[in-house]
Amino acid sequence: MTALEKGITANGTGYGGKSWNILGQVYFPKAVTESTFAFETNSDPGQFVPVHIHPTQDEFILVQEGTLDLKLDGVWVKAHAGDLVRMPRGIPHGYFNKSDKPCRALFWVSPTQKLEALFNQLHNLTDPAEVVRISALHEVDFLPPEAND
Repeated sequence: MTALEKGITANGTGYGGKSWNILGQVYFPKAVTESTFAFETNSDPGQFVPVHIHPTQDEFILVQEGTLDLKLDGVWVKAHAGDLVRMPRGIPHGYFNKSDKPCRALFWVSPTQKLEALFNQLHNLTDPAEVVRISALHEVDFLPPEAND
């Protein structure tokens, strides 16, 4: 992994021109080093990432536009534009765009661990069961579907 380079990764673009499509959601890497991985998400109404756990990473979400509903350690909360969500490692969490408007957010995890490699493998996959299987190999553990209720 390389050192952090100075510069700007523009809105709606990924570092080095890269992006991922993961089950219909578009992700743009913003910065990648061994210690941190930042990425932008764009979630249309109805899109979500089910409840899961990062056992080896702390995760943060800065909501930039719209509103996210989050299931955070078993409790439903809402994060609005400008809000920062803190998710310590080991805490179950999932995010859902239950609104009628798109949501854009900046996520980052620390340390990076295997998350960039995971996104590379998930790009353009269409089978949710395969996404769950591959994620478990990269230290992202999805909970059973009832955890999303």
